[in-house]
Amino acid sequence: MSTIEIQTPVLLRAGDRGYDEARTVWNAMIDRRPAVIARCGSTAEVAAAVRHARSRSLEIGVRCGGHNIAGLAVPDGGMMIDLTPMGGVRVDPVRRLAWVQGGALLGELDRAAQRYGLATTAGNVSHTGVGGLTLGGGMGWLARQYGLACDNVTSYEVVTADGEVVRASAEENAELFWGLRGGGGNFGIVTEFEFRLHEVGTRTLVAEFEFTTAEGFDVLAGWRELNATAPREATFTANVVGDAVRAGFVWVGDPADGAKLLPSFRALGTVVAESVQEMPYLTLQTRDDNVQGHRYRRYWKGHYFKALPDDAIRALLRNPGVGASLQAYGGAIADVPDEDAAFSQRDTVFEFVTATRWDDPADDADRIATVREYAAWLAPYAGGAYVNTLNGEPVVRAFPAAKLTRLRALKTAWDPANVFHLNQNILPA
Repeated sequence: MSTIEIQTPVLLRAGDRGYDEARTVWNAMIDRRPAVIARCGSTAEVAAAVRHARSRSLEIGVRCGGHNIAGLAVPDGGMMIDLTPMGGVRVDPVRRLAWVQGGALLGELDRAAQRYGLATTAGNVSHTGVGGLTLGGGMGWLARQYGLACDNVTSYEVVTADGEVVRASAEENAELFWGLRGGGGNFGIVTEFEFRLHEVGTRTLVAEFEFTTAEGFDVLAGWRELNATAPREATFTANVVGDAVRAGFVWVGDPADGAKLLPSFRALGTVVAESVQEMPYLTLQTRDDNVQGHRYRRYWKGHYFKALPDDAIRALLRNPGVGASLQAYGGAIADVPDEDAAFSQRDTVFEFVTATRWDDPADDADRIATVREYAAWLAPYAGGAYVNTLNGEPVVRAFPAAKLTRLRALKTAWDPANVFHLNQNILPA
C-alpha cells in the first residue's frame, strides 16, 4: 500500500461551465446537485479527491458511464468523483491484454481491441462505463464463451477509502481481488483494470423471430428447450412486447455456423416477421445505443431464474405493456466455481429484466407502479438478482448469506466507515 503525490483534480461547482453536463446521467429522473464535482484525470487526482471529500465530511459518489438506474453516482450536496476524463485504453495484442482506465466506456475498449480481432466480455451498449459494469459482474455477448467481464480481469488498481493506492490480483491483496470480482463499488475506486482478451474475430450473426402472443407459450417453451443445448457462441434472447413475442440469438463467431440454428427457430411457431443479419462485432456492440439514449426517464426491475417453468412463462405473457426481456446465461459463466469470486448465482439460466422509459414527469408514478407489479408477478420464480440491476432492493438478492458475510468482513477491512456507500451497498460487519 502506498500514498501517492498530491495532485489536484478540476473542481466544478454550481454555476461553473460544465457542471450541469457533468452531473447529468443516463436516467433523466436523476436531478441531483453535488456541492462539488471533482473531474479526475489521474489516479493521483482520484486519491486527492477522496482525501478532500473526507476532510470536509462530503458524501462521495463515483461516476464512470453514469448508467446506474438509481443515479448513485450523483450525491446531493456531496462530492461526485468524475472519472470520465480517464478514458484511456492500451492493448498488447501479443500478450492479449488490455489496460483500461476507470473512466473508459465499453466502446473505447471494444474499438481498441477489435483493431487486432480481439475482445473481452463488455456488455452490449457502448456508452456504458467499463467500471460499473465490471465491478458488478459484467454480462455481455461473449460471457457464455469466456466468462463475465469480472472473470477476465487479471488485476485492479484501486484508490482506497484512505486515499491510498493498492493493486489487487490473485497474488497481491487476493481477498480484495476476490471482492472486486462482482462485489460492486464497495471497496474502493478502481482507476485501472487489466483484462484478458480473446481472439474472437470481427464477425457476428444476430437473429430475431417474431410470433403472436397467441402462440407465445409454445414459442417460449420451445425456445427454453433449444437453449439447453445451445452452443456457447450463441446467447439466446427473448422479448415480450405488446402483442408480439420475439425469440432469437446473438452469435459471436463464424456466421455460417450460427445459421445452423435458424431452422429450429423458424419451427417454433408461425413466424410473423424475422430479421437475420450478419454484422461486424463493433456494430453489434453499438446497435442498442440509440434505444438506450440519455434523454429518457427510466425504471427497471430484474430477476435471475434458475429455471423457466411453464407457470413463469404464463406470468411473463401477462405483460402489462412494459419491456420484458430474457437473456441466457450458462456456459463459461457457470464454469467458474462460485467461491472463486464475489459474483454469485452462477447457476442462473436466464436473466429477466422489465423496463420502461418515458418523457413526462407526470407519468412517473404510473410507470414505476406498472414495472413493480409485473416484476412481482415473476418474483415467485426468481432465484436472486444481478447486482447491476438492483434498484432500491437489498443486496441479499444478489449474494447468498455465507458470501455476504465474507463480503462484510472485506468491507470492514478496507472501508470500515462505509465511505463508499453510494452503490449496491454492503455494510461493514
